[in-house]
Amino acid sequence: MKKIAGTLKLDQAQYRELEAFSKFGSDLDAATKAVLDKGVRNVEILKQPQYTPMPVEEQVAIIFCGTNGLIQKVPVDKVRNFETEYLFYLRQNHRALLDNLKAGKLLDEDIATMRRVAADLSGKYAK
Repeated sequence: MKKIAGTLKLDQAQYRELEAFSKFGSDLDAATKAVLDKGVRNVEILKQPQYTPMPVEEQVAIIFCGTNGLIQKVPVDKVRNFETEYLFYLRQNHRALLDNLKAGKLLDEDIATMRRVAADLSGKYAK
């Protein structure tokens, strides 16, 4: 979890700061917009329904997508749908990957698989 979510806290701090700042300014540069877009999507992936905690390995897999910008093409209102479909696909087709994440292992082939699956699925949600 620490390897995956390493920059999440910093990313979210930047997002909150820029979010407050952006309310006063109308002209935002591309870098600022990118930070805001990433932050709002990360907020969405961090939400969990009450009394239904997500297994750690699934949290790691979806946070990986957020911190690496793999869901930037997914509209904010579709992030939940992407998350559900992404985790379902991993459960059905890549159980060993989730087992590795649960055991605290982060293998290069697992990273490649998460990137590939996210890219495939995010393409269908593209704006």
